[in-house]
Amino acid sequence: MTTSLSPVQEFLAERLGEAVLETHGFRGDATVVVARERVVDALREVRDEPWRFEVLVDLTAWDRYPAEPRFEVVYHLLSLKRRERLRIKTRVPGHDPTAPSAVSVFAGANWFEREVWDLFGIRFQGHPNLTRILMPDDWEGHPLRRDFPLTEEPVEFHGHVPKVPSQIVPRVGPAREDP
Repeated sequence: MTTSLSPVQEFLAERLGEAVLETHGFRGDATVVVARERVVDALREVRDEPWRFEVLVDLTAWDRYPAEPRFEVVYHLLSLKRRERLRIKTRVPGHDPTAPSAVSVFAGANWFEREVWDLFGIRFQGHPNLTRILMPDDWEGHPLRRDFPLTEEPVEFHGHVPKVPSQIVPRVGPAREDP
């Protein structure tokens, strides 16, 4: 953990103890990395008084493949009362891509979690209706995973023939470390 914590980071570190794995800040936005078993507890703690992070602005994920734990689920919170932002992250292993659902704390997490499930394949335990939201129901796989195969469809051009994406886009190297 960093030496100078924001008040909300200190609060979460005190309340959750060892479940707070890491903290850092960037340009006034605080980040707290929490063990996945306690992420809903962390969200509930900062939603209520005195912090009032009542707005779940976004819930997303990123694939750190080939690093383990493979995924990070990221919750972007906003406190209108305090005019502050908070980012809570949790790490999810590739062999067990599950995290607890935050729908009981933020009802708006419903569609965000469906989107993360659809695009990354991370299951949210306790979600009321974890079904596809962006991809067709018969779609196989999760397209934002780094190991999802890129496909190309031949297109007929007259005159200039552009290169296909695999000839232009470089291959993805190892995952970068999160700052």
